[in-house]
Amino acid sequence: MTVLETLMRFSPPALALSLALLCVSSISYGKKRADHEIKPESSALVAQARTAHSAGKHDEAIDKLESALAVDPLNRDAYLVMAAVAKSQELPGKAIRLYREALLIEPNDVVALGGQGEALVQKGALTRAKDNLARITRLCIAVCPEQTKLTALIAKAEAQPTIAKADVLPAPVASAGGTDDKPKN
Repeated sequence: MTVLETLMRFSPPALALSLALLCVSSISYGKKRADHEIKPESSALVAQARTAHSAGKHDEAIDKLESALAVDPLNRDAYLVMAAVAKSQELPGKAIRLYREALLIEPNDVVALGGQGEALVQKGALTRAKDNLARITRLCIAVCPEQTKLTALIAKAEAQPTIAKADVLPAPVASAGGTDDKPKN
């Protein structure tokens, strides 16, 4: 048997084996870690950020949380605290995005769904907030605090009268100089 015949004979099995190994390695690479497997340094930074946030030091809290995510990008708790900081700074769009990041790590996180729902109400997106409430209702066996809080926020937002655009914008005022605003020589 020549070298070429040997290569042709063993190429298909070798190719199949290499593809199988590639698939197995990519599956294990994409595996998400459990919360108890988060690096301790990252968890310590999140605890420091919680303290800073409760003291009203938002910039310090965000710095700690960004460091925590640099240490361990799968620290869902860091995203949750960062979103809470954004909500307290009245940045609902940023909070919604951060809760979405937490939900990418754990799609059934009731705390993240509730927080995102609150931020959606804060932004005025009641339909999407109701979608979050429906997901929370399906996930909770009994009534959970996130469900109760979000239900109350949605009801309160729906009870508030909407402001018409004409009520907000002032009526145009004619200038005192008449129609000709050019200076006279």
